[in-house]
Amino acid sequence: MNGSIESLFSLRGQVALVTGASSGLGVECATALAIAGADVALVARRSERLEALARRLRDEHHVRVAPIPADIAIDTELERIVEQTVAQLGEIDILVNNAGIALGGAASVITRAKWDAEFAVNVTAPMMLAQRVANRLIARKAPGRIINITSMYASLASPYRMAAYAASKAALENLTRELAVEWTSYNINVNAVSPGMIPTGLNERGLKIPGIRERTEIFTPMGRLGEPGEIRGAIIYLAGPASSYVTGSVLHVDGGYHAW
Repeated sequence: MNGSIESLFSLRGQVALVTGASSGLGVECATALAIAGADVALVARRSERLEALARRLRDEHHVRVAPIPADIAIDTELERIVEQTVAQLGEIDILVNNAGIALGGAASVITRAKWDAEFAVNVTAPMMLAQRVANRLIARKAPGRIINITSMYASLASPYRMAAYAASKAALENLTRELAVEWTSYNINVNAVSPGMIPTGLNERGLKIPGIRERTEIFTPMGRLGEPGEIRGAIIYLAGPASSYVTGSVLHVDGGYHAW
């Protein structure tokens, strides 16, 4: 690195793949990567939202964008996602496993179907997609970045009574460490971003529960909820050259919630 901002944070010439890119933090992750100059593949089930985001990123940031409607809970779809990304943009350098679901349900009442569904999207799909991307990086002896989006509830109990969500995000967080250790010899850095309470469609219902927003603000040292765009800096940092000596880490973007 020559010490310039460009050398630290530019992603020009890189291809990134973002799951769950049709809403919430997925939109912010994709936007951050485009701001830094990466070409971006957008993956989610809602094609019309992907198309709209793709147009915006092309117009505002002048990068190539490939919207790829898909359901990551279906294993065969993962292979198609990778193949279409490579065909449209080139080999993948950066993977952001952002897609996640929170079906809800206290431990005493959650069904096996809901439990399995949450683990399928929140843990299994990120693992299988990371495996596919990493194997291609290893085969071509190329460096890479994998970023898993976890949650403050990966290491804290949730007031929402979301046993499967909390357990699955905890699993994803420790999977991050395991993959980091396994793949570091191939120059693949694997890290996680753990967002605090940032209002998105995923937690909109929970924030309407009486007292939840107020309780979260009280226990957040900054005294407020986050803004979706506040995750962008963490993504650019972990995806770029500035984080070359960072792997197996969890970066908390939570207004200090974990510092208590």
